[in-house]
Amino acid sequence: MQIEIITGSPRKDSVTYRVALHLQAYLRAHTDHMVGIIDVREWNLPLLQNVFSSVDQTPDAYKPLAKRVFAANAFILVTPEYNGSYAPSLQNLLDHFPKQARKAFGIVTASVGAMGGMRASQQMLLLVPGLFGIASPHMLIVPHVDKKFDATGNLVDEGYKPAVDNFVKEFLWLAGNLLPESMAEKRTVYN
Repeated sequence: MQIEIITGSPRKDSVTYRVALHLQAYLRAHTDHMVGIIDVREWNLPLLQNVFSSVDQTPDAYKPLAKRVFAANAFILVTPEYNGSYAPSLQNLLDHFPKQARKAFGIVTASVGAMGGMRASQQMLLLVPGLFGIASPHMLIVPHVDKKFDATGNLVDEGYKPAVDNFVKEFLWLAGNLLPESMAEKRTVYN
């Protein structure tokens, strides 16, 4: 299965990016899935003017991004909270690729505050069906993210490991069960 982790913070020293790095390493260590990170900071997407409905209909500058989005079987969205919602840069990227029918979405929010982006997670529960995706009800809400993960994505608060384990287990269950029948033999179970 191809899983893309989309990290939505445009900030140079994003602390939410730490969670994306951790999840990528975690999934690579525990599964045989292909796991990439799509970082909004690497794509200078203009404000939405055109929807990219296929790789062929995507401008050349964004074809590598389109190939990854359309090839993905599942997504994990990682975002900070901005004014009670998710990052506008994440919204802009997803608006360019709006039809992700029957794909699993894991929702991860993070903040240096005590609420961990909880309000953003609720907004993302409204966003995912708009993309025709299916959100895992087991979200990962990360309060005090700067004290839970270091700059390279290592988990430094071992007490938070069960939350990560549960999120990954439930996300993989959903993503595996949403795979098309043609990929059924390629399903992997979380170890």
